Amino acid sequence: MDEVQVVLAHSERATLRVGDVFLKVDGDQGRIDREVEAIGLAPVPTPRVLWQQPSVLAISAVPGTVLATLGEPSVASPAAWAAAGAAVRKLHDAPVPPWPSRGGQAVDKLAADLDAECERLVAGGILPADLVTRNRQVAEAALRPWAPVFTHGDLHVAHVFVAGDELTGIIDWSEAGSGDGLRDLATLTLAHPDRLGDVVEGYGADVDVDVIHAWWSVRSLLATRWLIEHDFDPFVPGAEVDVLRARM
Repeated sequence: MDEVQVVLAHSERATLRVGDVFLKVDGDQGRIDREVEAIGLAPVPTPRVLWQQPSVLAISAVPGTVLATLGEPSVASPAAWAAAGAAVRKLHDAPVPPWPSRGGQAVDKLAADLDAECERLVAGGILPADLVTRNRQVAEAALRPWAPVFTHGDLHVAHVFVAGDELTGIIDWSEAGSGDGLRDLATLTLAHPDRLGDVVEGYGADVDVDVIHAWWSVRSLLATRWLIEHDFDPFVPGAEVDVLRARM
């Protein structure tokens, strides 16, 4: 009998694995519906949707292994990272979904949310003021108009699977929608900045690296307190606080 593995669990959603089947339990039915639609639209390898019931989605496992692990050097080849970049470019070139990604809000709202979160981080003693101030300055480069593309929305390395030099699948499309393509590239390389060159090479387009650096700061500032409140640790090696410190 296959064991039930808890992959992810917090107050918003949980993901369980039983053999080669993943069960995603989510109180937001709209998020499940969007994930199913995004999987159907994405022009890259994705899990197969097995069935869907209210608040539960069953999907297949994808072959291969994760591109990298948080806090550890990536053992994947430069070609595998480039293949991930090429897949992201293919996604970004696809028709844009009619709904925004969770991180695809308007620039003014993003700036306001970021300023409010910076105040909370300092007032709550979570991060020192100089660290927050410096990263808020870096983040400014991301706060510019962008042409919306089809984005994954949460493209960290644990959601990208490879076998050798080939990409075999991208999972967890719950945040997919229209948004800034450079945010996807930033999320993919957040904990492995040394692989940014490989990803950009595979992406095959002019990329403003300063904007990617800015998105590293934006994502880390916005995520730190949420992670703590949901029993994750943004202070572990390679996680969000390390990303913020690197900007100093």
